[in-house]
Amino acid sequence: MNTPHAQTIAAIRRQRGASLVIMGHHYQGGLVIQHTDLRGDSLELARQVRGLRAARHIVFCGVSFMAETAAMLAAPGQKVVSPAPEAGCVMADMAPGPLADAVLRRLTADGRRIIPLAYVNTDAHVKAVVARHGGSVCTSANAPAMLRWALERGDGVLFLPDKNLGHNTANILGLREDRRAVIDVSGMGAALDPAALRSKTLLLWPGMCVVHKRFTAAQVEAVRHRDPDALVVVHPECEPEVVGRADAAGSTSFIIRYVAEAPRGAAIYVGTELNLVERLAREHEGVRTVRPLTPSHCRNMAKTTEEVLAATLEDLDDIEPVTVPCDVARDAVVAIERMLEACR
Repeated sequence: MNTPHAQTIAAIRRQRGASLVIMGHHYQGGLVIQHTDLRGDSLELARQVRGLRAARHIVFCGVSFMAETAAMLAAPGQKVVSPAPEAGCVMADMAPGPLADAVLRRLTADGRRIIPLAYVNTDAHVKAVVARHGGSVCTSANAPAMLRWALERGDGVLFLPDKNLGHNTANILGLREDRRAVIDVSGMGAALDPAALRSKTLLLWPGMCVVHKRFTAAQVEAVRHRDPDALVVVHPECEPEVVGRADAAGSTSFIIRYVAEAPRGAAIYVGTELNLVERLAREHEGVRTVRPLTPSHCRNMAKTTEEVLAATLEDLDDIEPVTVPCDVARDAVVAIERMLEACR
């Protein structure tokens, strides 16, 4: 759409050329994603940052933890800018760094080696804590590989902060339910009983994604009743009961491929953020029918609008870049590097 803001963005992109790269997560709205040079899920975007050596400015359209990761992986002299620095992540906020560190210290006080595995939907401080305790990070795309990696390195794994992704990943690996436990992190971990958890291989932080929490098993069953031939694909941040009833589950990139590879004429119900579902519906119109399992929108992703992006580009040289304290960044990058090394 050729809006005045779109014209502004296009003109600045032409002027700055290769020195400006705009990155965007798949959950960004259509008016924003159309202006991105690179789009993807968290893993894809993290992998691409270090290939942007010609870029002086990297503008990251997403939420805060994503921009932090880009800033930590960027080269010296590169400036990572977030158009909406106030765009946080509710799930990431469920696992603050000091609490994660206190819980890990409590769980390992008796000498048991617990390897933390943090979803990338965490801030830099949590990633740093995880690295200091010998752990790594994962995305929804590589969670099975990284959980296997963590299980091979200790007596147990603390998966944080998304219990649903943890359960669903454990199901993929065939880890029995009686070897898992959702832990109580209240009182800075004071409620934990490490002795009672010694028989548990997988300890799950009690967090979740509010966007994917809205999808239910009843919605899947309603689709089965209403349209028996339809396909259902969902994100693994959904509850295990939802994933178990779907035809497939996977990361945003997986969902995009799944829809593209579905038979012509197929009806596909998608359980993930609405911006991506609506974009898939437009892209496959006349070939496949794509509908949301239920409309579920991320308010934080929506904070980056075309107007906000245009204003950011106009003031690019004067905007404070995304920064992470040096000691935090040093350790957090270790956790990220372990993931990138394990998932080459």
